[in-house]
Amino acid sequence: MASCCVALAVGGGSAAAADVVELFTSQGCSACPPADKVLAQLAKDPNTVALTFAVDYWDYLGWRDTYAKPEFTRRQREYAKARADHAVFTPQAVLNGRSAVIGSRQDEIRASFDVMRDNGETPDLAVAARIADDRVVITLPAREHAGEASVWIAGYLPPKTVNIRSGENRDASVTYVNVVDRMQVVGMWSGDAMTLELPLADVAPEGTAGLAVIVQAKKGGLPGPILGATRLALQSGSGS
Repeated sequence: MASCCVALAVGGGSAAAADVVELFTSQGCSACPPADKVLAQLAKDPNTVALTFAVDYWDYLGWRDTYAKPEFTRRQREYAKARADHAVFTPQAVLNGRSAVIGSRQDEIRASFDVMRDNGETPDLAVAARIADDRVVITLPAREHAGEASVWIAGYLPPKTVNIRSGENRDASVTYVNVVDRMQVVGMWSGDAMTLELPLADVAPEGTAGLAVIVQAKKGGLPGPILGATRLALQSGSGS
């Protein structure tokens, strides 16, 4: 993959907490553009891993989301089952894998992070990631942990403005930031120190702006609380 520079954007193996916000959004949802702007603002925070997940269930309204994938819709639905509220809507921001709020409410998102921090629920596992030659190297420390946690790696795209030509947002131009293009489990962590080495070309094909690494507990086979996260910028200027 051609990259003019590689920079560690968040985490870097330090003990500093990094909050994770996953915005489930759709180009076909008229309520979503304000939330997309909020996500772009949150992405500027070096202590936040902010990701956009495009869902496909509004495509029937007349515009097929250019980023949507069924696996992202499935992730949102699994979160709803894990929370037991079964609430699936857009724009929805899932925070640290624990709670969900309306994605356009930036003040509520930040307040929720503050509450989690006060309650000791902020991800604090020191996840480190770096590029070594043509490989991504992920290291996790030893720490007491009951059960297994999934190690996810998500590749996201550079910011792009999409001109929407039909549907609820017809004639609107919306800029999307940190849109996840692919996400996969690359390992399981159970509390022992761990190092993973992955071919860069396998997890970051041409055009990938950055990678997010998320260590997430399981909750009855569903996605649970996020234990730690970091991200890597792979392209010059992809600081989001």
